[in-house]
Amino acid sequence: MIKQIPIGPMENFAYLIGDEAAKVCAAIDPAWNAQEIIEAARDSGWKIEKILLTHSHFDHTNALEALANLTGAEIYAHALDAKDLPASLAVEETRDGTEIAVGGIAVRCIHTPGHTPGSQCFFAEGSVVTGDTLFVDNCGRVDLPGSSPADMMASLKRLSSLDPSTVVYPGHDYGPTPTSTIGRQLSNNPYLAEAAENAK
Repeated sequence: MIKQIPIGPMENFAYLIGDEAAKVCAAIDPAWNAQEIIEAARDSGWKIEKILLTHSHFDHTNALEALANLTGAEIYAHALDAKDLPASLAVEETRDGTEIAVGGIAVRCIHTPGHTPGSQCFFAEGSVVTGDTLFVDNCGRVDLPGSSPADMMASLKRLSSLDPSTVVYPGHDYGPTPTSTIGRQLSNNPYLAEAAENAK
């Protein structure tokens, strides 16, 4: 259901969430090479009908316009980050709890500010795509314009409450493995562990 695509010079991951039966998918964080993302979808027999953004930073969106033009896909971004996208693009604004249908799959938006005000994660069927909020054994930067350490800790607290078996798909390949689980991160990630401890 989820295809992880290593892409670009900054160790990014783009993703496809696909419905095998409907043969459609959503592309998440299209950066660096729109054609490579399209080819990855074609290899799985999927058509890209939606584009989801975890946040608006250039290294997650610099192929957005090209991918949208090539596919005609609808674009979804959190309302607080949508304003940073090109004005020429039509963007559907999401909020915490928004559900986006990808074929028969319901993708739920979890607002996780901290890295940016409109950062969000995407949860679907036991997996969560975390963008630059949660990395494997680390978390996103909070020293950038619009970042907030307090918001990041609150967001990590939310993610720590997901089922331990939830598979984590981060926005960059910065850890010892390209994916993990919430349970393993509660043991190995000091930032998530601290957030969970503060939640008690």
